[in-house]
Amino acid sequence: MHASAEQVLAADDVLAVIGFADAPAQLDDPRYLRVDLQSDGPTPLEVWRTGAGVRSGRHGALNWSCAQDYLFFSIEVDEQRAGGVAAAAEQAYAEIGGWLETHPLPDARPAHVLRLWNYLDAINEGEGDDERYRQFCRGRARGIVGVARAGYSAATAIGRRDGRRVLQVYGLAAGVAGTAIENPRQVSAWTYPRQYGPVAPTFARATRTGANQLLISGTAAVVGHQSQHVGDTLAQLDETLRNLDSLHAAAGAEIAARGMAASLLKVYLRDPNDKIAVADTLARHRPALSTPLVLFGDICRDDLCIEIDGIQG
Repeated sequence: MHASAEQVLAADDVLAVIGFADAPAQLDDPRYLRVDLQSDGPTPLEVWRTGAGVRSGRHGALNWSCAQDYLFFSIEVDEQRAGGVAAAAEQAYAEIGGWLETHPLPDARPAHVLRLWNYLDAINEGEGDDERYRQFCRGRARGIVGVARAGYSAATAIGRRDGRRVLQVYGLAAGVAGTAIENPRQVSAWTYPRQYGPVAPTFARATRTGANQLLISGTAAVVGHQSQHVGDTLAQLDETLRNLDSLHAAAGAEIAARGMAASLLKVYLRDPNDKIAVADTLARHRPALSTPLVLFGDICRDDLCIEIDGIQG
């Protein structure tokens, strides 16, 4: 939507507002977070709404808001102060897990994490196991125990290009635990072989919520555990769409029947010059799909050009 962040946050049913590069850098509201990913024009705000009576607050470095069955949280950790990106990831996840243990939903039920987003600068920088994404995975795995009490949730990890070495993590939790969904076309991320790093990524391909929504992880042109169509963005888009279809089918008949046309998607592109071709391909092959939000950033593998995540309503 195109109202200002301040205008949106004035409503008492707003659980969270995520802004992008043209949004205000900071607002004095725990429900707000800006992620410095660029688009090629004014970028709409991502607004999460729930029932009226949203409460919000801060707990150390962690911001939160909650109402009824849902809870939003976000945290930013300075990598230099933490001792590097791995230490920042461990700290962020340990703080989230510890906070979830002591801050239940309004009716005293514990909250279960359904979905996580991770954004960090220069995600592909570094060689071999020193790559920043691999280091992030190492730290996340050390800190995730309290976050993954009900198993791994859907997640996204994308590289910003702002030079700001601050790890941003935000997520959605609920009073009813979700069900992890895996893609039959892909190896589960946490079982990746050693070639992808000393610690495998710890996320599910999607989460099916208690309300029978599908929260889709960052999905790319990976079959089995291998990247496909290296250097060809449109071929990677086609493969990614096949993976999304497979995820919908794996999530059950009702979700499969709604399909991608019922999904709100974010498309992350490595090369801004690919935007028109990607938009044309989506419009041609998926005409019923809502217009996705396109953001420019780096994908967690340096041989991938495009990644898509989203929520099926």
